[in-house]
Amino acid sequence: MSLQERYAPRSTCFGCGPANTKGLRIHSFPRPDGTVVVTFRARPEHEAFTGYLSGGIAGTLADCGMNWCAIDALVRRTGATEAPSTVTAELSVKFRRPIPTAGDIELVSRAVEVQADRVTVEATIRAAGQDCATARGTFVVVKEGHPAFHRW
Repeated sequence: MSLQERYAPRSTCFGCGPANTKGLRIHSFPRPDGTVVVTFRARPEHEAFTGYLSGGIAGTLADCGMNWCAIDALVRRTGATEAPSTVTAELSVKFRRPIPTAGDIELVSRAVEVQADRVTVEATIRAAGQDCATARGTFVVVKEGHPAFHRW
């Protein structure tokens, strides 16, 4: 079961919301080594040009996949049974080469710094056997009054 299905089955997030039938419906799976993996199969409407992923879709893949890595790191650290609501505070993506859409696209994320209220995550996007992009982001736990508070 993916992290989204476990903690946020009613989420309507465009990138990772299981309840958004028009979204990407990204599923994040934690591994025992602490990484979180997303395997994504692009459709033609996700392409910037024939055969290659849109940079915006790649950014969304990185944003949602790394956010769930941050959530998983916080849950592991605290032993919580519910996922904290987190949002993106900072995100950067470096594209090394175009991302082919002919097969699976994989995002592997790892939390590199975990604090009580924020997590920094690094990730790699791989496709066709090559590293195509890297990403780094900071994700913060929101407080009462924020629109995302208790969004799950």
